[in-house]
Amino acid sequence: MAIRVVHVATGNAGRIALAHVINDPRFELAGLVVSAKEKVGRDAGELAGLDLATGVRATDDLASAMATEPDCAVYCALAETRFFETLNDLKLILSAGVNVVATSPVPLIYPWGLLPDEMIEPIEDLCREHGVSLFTTGVDPGWANDLLPFAVASTCQHIEQVRCSEVADYATYSGAPVMFDVMGFGRPVGDLPMLFKPGVLASAWGVTVRQLASGFGIELDDITEWFEQEPAPESLAVTAGHIPKGGVAAVRFQVSGMVGDQPVIVVDHTTRLHPDLRPDWPQPAQDGGSYRIEITGEPSYRVDVCPTSRHGDHNYAAIASGAGRVVNAIPDVTAAAPGIRTTLDLPFGTANGVFAASPALRTSKENRPSGSSSGSSSERLS
Repeated sequence: MAIRVVHVATGNAGRIALAHVINDPRFELAGLVVSAKEKVGRDAGELAGLDLATGVRATDDLASAMATEPDCAVYCALAETRFFETLNDLKLILSAGVNVVATSPVPLIYPWGLLPDEMIEPIEDLCREHGVSLFTTGVDPGWANDLLPFAVASTCQHIEQVRCSEVADYATYSGAPVMFDVMGFGRPVGDLPMLFKPGVLASAWGVTVRQLASGFGIELDDITEWFEQEPAPESLAVTAGHIPKGGVAAVRFQVSGMVGDQPVIVVDHTTRLHPDLRPDWPQPAQDGGSYRIEITGEPSYRVDVCPTSRHGDHNYAAIASGAGRVVNAIPDVTAAAPGIRTTLDLPFGTANGVFAASPALRTSKENRPSGSSSGSSSERLS
């Protein structure tokens, strides 16, 4: 039986996740919630960018969507500038007895040691009271710096340092609130945005550092942060808007989990709006951007992950990977024990069912002659 899903928000990540839910036979779309008035009443297929009608019309009433009694909600609303509103949304969903997979707010990826108990416990209490679970993840923070490093590190005899990097050109990224309000692109160097206020980096990516430390079984003495900004040598036109000459056009930051004076877990981000800026900073493994896991130990590793997409560039592909991680987690989250769940709690995701959703495989199966098989083992291996 298909899992009934209500989807919330159709922004950059939400639109991709919505299309996944609609196209995946494991799920049945039971409702769609949006915030923009111009989207209310429109069909989910249209808002997902699909050439089909689902019969599900968008509403801006979250409570009424929960009344359809879904099994799970896919929550993709932006939380960076509306943290407490997002928490209230999640509490409403959990109170309705609905599981949640979410791309935000980031602190809920691994809230312990970051959020106070008085913020965590009410969410845990709701989960236990209504028998539901909440799982928040994405690409970064998310699988690129929690699941992936754990998988690679599982082969090591000993480890001295784990470094998780994103190296990307954001010139084609369309998320203006994140670009300008959160990251501060276009501002004068030294005019610090939200992200670079003291303690914010250590909070935002501290969830990754703390979760890795917990999984590795190590105690951190401190989490430190460092950043650097680079001005534009000339004005730049990017998808999100205009960058004036002298405005910030590249940033690099690090968040480090320390044992004594040694950085043992490091999150390292290099973000440019033009590939020629700061050539001394890390370079991506493919044009545009990539993720990197570096493990110093025995054996040591450098693993470069280069997402691509048929539907867009590296920025689109990165968002799609985070959206896919969220949607593919739905079956495990709906089956999980009640509470805030993390990568450390859920079974290793094997993408069971994703191949079944492939149009190419469905077409191949439909066109296979009656009574035919895919061949013997020896034929397939020859």
